[in-house]
Amino acid sequence: MSDKKQSVLIVAGPTASGKSGLALAAAREFDGVVINADSMQIYRELRVLTARPTEEDEARAPHRLYGVLSASEVCSAGRWRDMALEEIESAAKAGKLPILCGGTGLYIKALTQGLSPMPEVPDDIRAAMRARLKDEGAGGLYRELTARDPVMAARLDPADSQRIVRALEVLEATGRSLAEWQATPPEGPPEGLRFQTILLAPPREELYANCDRRLEAMIKQGGALDEVRRLTAMGLAPDLPAMKALGVKEFAEYLAENIGFDEALAAAQQATRNYAKRQMTWFRHQIIADKLISEQFSESLQAEIFAFIRHFLLTGKG
Repeated sequence: MSDKKQSVLIVAGPTASGKSGLALAAAREFDGVVINADSMQIYRELRVLTARPTEEDEARAPHRLYGVLSASEVCSAGRWRDMALEEIESAAKAGKLPILCGGTGLYIKALTQGLSPMPEVPDDIRAAMRARLKDEGAGGLYRELTARDPVMAARLDPADSQRIVRALEVLEATGRSLAEWQATPPEGPPEGLRFQTILLAPPREELYANCDRRLEAMIKQGGALDEVRRLTAMGLAPDLPAMKALGVKEFAEYLAENIGFDEALAAAQQATRNYAKRQMTWFRHQIIADKLISEQFSESLQAEIFAFIRHFLLTGKG
C-alpha cells in the first residue's frame, strides 16, 4: 500500500438490524467488497440459520469470508483478523472499497484496536484437552483450573467448557496463565488503514420483533431445520462455536423429539432476543461509531448514509 491510508468502511450492529442490506447497497454504490465480520456466518453449514447473504446477493457484489470454514473448526478473533486483513489488502489492490459487515464486536475491536499477543497451542495439547473434557466434563476441568490457576478460574463460569478448556490449554502449553497473556498490551491497529464505523441501532422492541419474524421465516421458507439436521449428523463436539449458533440447540432438541416445535421456536426466539440485547450493550460501551443510525436500515436511509460515506472517502473525515 502507498503512504496514503486505505479507507475501510465498517457496518456494525445487532442481529436483524439490516447490516447485510446496507453493506450490499454500499458495495454497489461505491464499488466495494463486503467482508464478513460475523463469527457464525463464517461457517459453511449455517447459511440459513445465521442469515448469511443469499446467493443472489453475493452475485450482486463481491462477498468474502462467508462460509469459508467447516463447522468442525474454531475461528478465533486473531484468526479472523488475519483473514480479514488479507481480504482488505486484496480489495485495495483491486481498487475496491473494503466493507466489513458483522455483529461480532470482538472481531471488529480486534481489527481496529489490535489484540493482546496470544500463544499458539499445539494440536496434541488441544486434542488431549478436548478428550479430557469428554471424559471428565466441564466440572472436572474447572476444579483442576481452580487448583492450578485460581485467578483465571475466578473469571469463568464453571459451566463454560469452551473457555475452561482454552485456559487449561494455554497453561499447559506455556506455563503461564491466560490472564497474564490477556493483560499484555494489544499490538495496536494495523498501519495504513483508516476506519469509518456505521452502527445500526434500531429501537429495542422493533429489533426484537424483527428477530422473531426472521426466525419464523427461516423455518417456514429457508430450510433452517434441514441445516440443524445435517449439522447434528456430523457428530461434532458440543463445545465447538458452530454448535452454539442461535437456534441450533433448540431445534436439535425438537428434531430429537425431546420438545415440541412451538417450544423450540419460542426458546430460539428468546435466545436470539437475548443475544441482540447483549450485542447492543457491547456496542454501546465498546465501539465509538462515526455515524449512529437509530433505526432499521431501509432504502429511505440510503441518501443520508451514502452522503456520509462519500464525505469520508473524499476527505478522510467522518
